[in-house]
Amino acid sequence: MIRKANPIGAAVLLLLGACAPQTRPMPAGEVARWEAQAQNVTITRDDWGIAHVRGKTDADAVFGLVYAQAEDDFNRVETNFINAMGRMAEAEGEAAIFQDLRMKLFIDPDTLRAQYQASPGWLKPLMDAWADGLNYYLHTHPQVTPRVIRRFEPWMALSFSEGSIGGDIERVSIPQLQAFYGGRTVAMEDDNRFREPKGSNGFAIAPKNTARGHALLLINPHTSFFFRSEVQVASDEGLNAYGAVTWGQFFIYQGFNERAGWMHTSSGVDVIDEFAETVVERNGRRFYRYGGEERPVLTDTITVPYRTANGMASRKFTVFKTHHGPIVREADGKWISVALMNRPVQALSQSFLRTKARDYRSFRQVAEELKANSSNNTIFADAEGNIAYFHPHFVPRRDDRFDYTRPVDGSDPATDWKGLHGVDEVPHLLNPATGWIQNTNNWPYSAAGPNSPRREAFPRYMDVAGENPRGIHAIMVLQDKKDFTLESLIAAAYDPYLPAFAQLIPTLVQAYEQTPASDPLKARLAEQVAVLRGWDYRWGAASVPTALAVFWGEQLWGQVAADARRAGVSVYDYMATRATPQQKLAALAAASDRLQQDFGTWRTPWGEINRFQRLTGDIVQPFSDAGPSIPVPFTSAQWGSLASFGARRYPGTKRYYGTSGNSFVAAVEFGPRVRARAVTAGGESGDPRSRHFNDQAQRYAAGDLREVYFYPEQLRGHTERQYRPGR
Repeated sequence: MIRKANPIGAAVLLLLGACAPQTRPMPAGEVARWEAQAQNVTITRDDWGIAHVRGKTDADAVFGLVYAQAEDDFNRVETNFINAMGRMAEAEGEAAIFQDLRMKLFIDPDTLRAQYQASPGWLKPLMDAWADGLNYYLHTHPQVTPRVIRRFEPWMALSFSEGSIGGDIERVSIPQLQAFYGGRTVAMEDDNRFREPKGSNGFAIAPKNTARGHALLLINPHTSFFFRSEVQVASDEGLNAYGAVTWGQFFIYQGFNERAGWMHTSSGVDVIDEFAETVVERNGRRFYRYGGEERPVLTDTITVPYRTANGMASRKFTVFKTHHGPIVREADGKWISVALMNRPVQALSQSFLRTKARDYRSFRQVAEELKANSSNNTIFADAEGNIAYFHPHFVPRRDDRFDYTRPVDGSDPATDWKGLHGVDEVPHLLNPATGWIQNTNNWPYSAAGPNSPRREAFPRYMDVAGENPRGIHAIMVLQDKKDFTLESLIAAAYDPYLPAFAQLIPTLVQAYEQTPASDPLKARLAEQVAVLRGWDYRWGAASVPTALAVFWGEQLWGQVAADARRAGVSVYDYMATRATPQQKLAALAAASDRLQQDFGTWRTPWGEINRFQRLTGDIVQPFSDAGPSIPVPFTSAQWGSLASFGARRYPGTKRYYGTSGNSFVAAVEFGPRVRARAVTAGGESGDPRSRHFNDQAQRYAAGDLREVYFYPEQLRGHTERQYRPGR
């Protein structure tokens, strides 16, 4: 999503004692207003560089929160909003035009301005403070040059109103959009290649299953690294939230306050639907069929500015939409429109208000009233001892006769959305008898073991993901355990078992045993099979079978994924039951050869291959085998590892380097006082010169979570600096 990081880190300059920067010329009255608001804010940096922001009002806290984020990595803050507003081509040139067009089909500045003006009285001051905090940062840091956004306006906060790593709009295919509006065929992405699963893990443990009688919550988002900042934000108006905030937003996306905590995991619910429109032309005008009528296709013009070597240029597009939504592609002679949630005021309101919810009842009330979470399951726990599972709250009601995983007939009114489901009409749980809840981006029908929601009680569109290896693994570590502590919950989150290989490796061994002695692979693979036969299916930095299994699994996956898709079965099942013995052994031989070629022996420990490296502040990072890196023992989530590390080779490397997976991990205990431990990938700062650029890397790789300083007294002896914005 984002390219190069700004090489200047204001926080580092201040820590090094740099002189106060000269300010940009601004209207005196505006500067005075910013300076006055800054006096209501205190930022305390702890010894990990994490900002603890406190303001007199919620608006003051928002002002300080975005200012602190800009100090840590203004480039990520700005670029998230460049992308959200469809302005990436203004920074990166012609190649981003259709990425911007996709956003502009849904995000219109004039509409957002009107929505800002009509937004609730409590929300407008927060958006005002958000813009003021970022503008004050730019005013006091003239050495920072924005790529596109020279001035932030309050309405811009509505363009990026919930913190998921990939918003609903990003589900629209850019190549197919370009093929439709660009007038030429574009190469489509290979759907069969090995992909790192995107998502997260969330666990909630009821008091009856804990040693101290307090509810526990695991917060474990699997995102691209450095996508969120760890922070605490508090005010005298009841705000006091700690956790992960997506760069540039003013609410804690995954985290906790002193009484409640929430963990979002990407959902398998189907809430983005395509409609095949029957378009006809009459007298030079386009119409689409709907029931017994023909409705005019709505047209509009979208201008996309883009950067060139000679300055700015632009392209204009005539775009189309029906009442279902914008046209985004063509298939089988039909125009395809897409319907998805586009409720920025409600989404931003829900994102902020849930951080102030102090118990299950108030958290649920926010969801019921706003219904603006479309993409996330939520695992919840509170100090009253409640644990809960929430399905996404924006779920359109549809006719379950139709398969909404494919384009439905837009001319049939029966396919239309018919309002939204209520919270009680979607899968949900409150205090199940098992005493635990889990979600790993798998279906909700195993969320609490035998006490899970029943699949047959809900429409098919409530889940299209199914079960996954992490879900199987989560149940294994949660069931039948009654003495959880904060420490044992962390241990469960890093349990090294790999259930996918526990399913697959025995079939490989069987294939080997069935192979005739005359087959050359029989002798060639004897030692490899012996190593895998004796493996306990647990990852480890020193583990040779982990490396061999991963290389084998990736090789076989690439060979059979297309066949599995055509057969309509999961790749795991195809690998286990339909791949031939010859395919399995040939894949092992190829994996052994690659290990031998790249590392000198197929007996290479996993930690020699799988590495964490952070060399620069670039958001698309460079990697080098010659640069410093550290071993990471856990694997891709693809194989059922709860601790996820999405890594692969890059041009010029033989080692695997991670870019996604465990990005922020926190374990929280809700008692009379909240107690928590956490770790962030790499470090808090995006500036390589900062001591906090990579100071958590070793802890990250080891799963060694540090104490969270939630209360002021915990910061005593752990404070690096305390200041007001602009100082």
